[in-house]
Amino acid sequence: MMNRMMAWAAGASLLALGATPAQADELRDAVAADLPKLVELYRDLHANPELSFQEVETAKKLAARARAMGFEVKEGVGKTGVVAVMRNGEGPTVMLRADMDGLPVIEQTGLPFASKRRAVAQNGTETGVMHACGHDTHMTAWIGTAQLLSQRKDQWSGTLVMILQPAEEIGQGAKAMLDDGLFSRFPKPDYVLAFHDAAQFPAGHIGYSKGFALANVDTVDIVVPGVGGHGAYPHTTKDPVVLASSIVMRLQTLVSRELNPTDSAVVTVGSFQAGSKHNIIPEEARLQLTVRSYEDKTRQHLLDGIARIAKGEAIAAGMPEHKMPKVTVQNPYTPATYNTPEFTEQVMAGLTPRFEGRIMETPAVMGGEDFSQFYRADKANVESLIFWVGGVPQAEWDKAQKGDVTLPSLHSPFWAPDALVVIATATEALTAATLGLMAK
Repeated sequence: MMNRMMAWAAGASLLALGATPAQADELRDAVAADLPKLVELYRDLHANPELSFQEVETAKKLAARARAMGFEVKEGVGKTGVVAVMRNGEGPTVMLRADMDGLPVIEQTGLPFASKRRAVAQNGTETGVMHACGHDTHMTAWIGTAQLLSQRKDQWSGTLVMILQPAEEIGQGAKAMLDDGLFSRFPKPDYVLAFHDAAQFPAGHIGYSKGFALANVDTVDIVVPGVGGHGAYPHTTKDPVVLASSIVMRLQTLVSRELNPTDSAVVTVGSFQAGSKHNIIPEEARLQLTVRSYEDKTRQHLLDGIARIAKGEAIAAGMPEHKMPKVTVQNPYTPATYNTPEFTEQVMAGLTPRFEGRIMETPAVMGGEDFSQFYRADKANVESLIFWVGGVPQAEWDKAQKGDVTLPSLHSPFWAPDALVVIATATEALTAATLGLMAK
């Protein structure tokens, strides 16, 4: 942890990552000049996270900053979302998005500005709150980008729409903003851009995927009924534990035996709950599943297959028709995130000279991101890209490559990205990409 504290003291010198003096330019110098104040904001956001749809203080303080820069600002869009608009003549409309919510995680990073916040989650339980997914870096880079673009109106033309989105962690915030008129009450974008910090490669490196980048995410509950009784007399019962176990095993064949091996999908049973005593066969068992896919047709096949298998196994177990398992697919689900290929190539081609040696094409992942909703709202007219900015401190990355340490993942209570480098890299990348799209 001492190395991390020393890294914070290093300040703007970290901006030199991967750059030679010849590569330094006015925009990078401007990011370096803004970085001390951005770091102050980051520490404040990190120490004061708020849960999904509770981002009231966060939205208020960032909206005030955007308003002071000259943006037309509307708060309360999609409950706690913020929309900031800057019109600057004729040209394309570009939307930049950052997500605001923290997670119900008790922070264990040991940082001097670690969160000590507590809040009541949606399920009614009190919990610690932490920015364990790096949304604090997203918001800070959003402010940094807004500031740089507002100061460079002579370099771009069009309409800039910058949004702060709530409730990404529960997959509902983007849809809430769209349902509240994001594309009708405000200028509809031609292009939507965002980034996400990454725990899978070194700080300051930029990763991207063309086409599918993140997965459809479905949450499925299965209630498996039975006929309870004494564990010593199983012949007088219909054991839901055995039936649910059969369902779990058969579900594994959905991916391994029903899908084309070139299609990507995951069906994971994350929870199996049944019974309360050794010698009692319970009345029911409950399964909780996460289901991941990219293609919509694959998603539908998996969901149909889950329902079919649950019913089929129940019939095989001799359950009567009126006691079939109940399969519930929670809505709304998180759709797969799609980076439109030509637009992705265009943006990355523009960024490659600036970040030489630090940009790489990466495989799609099975995580979810409701940034997908903005593209899906109008596929014919919206180009979309979300990219990764590596956050693993270089020293820790080097140790991990030697097998000396295991790196924490996103959502870990130990995840503490090299925020200086993430913020600097993302601010520069988002600003440069937007200036490229809206250049006069």
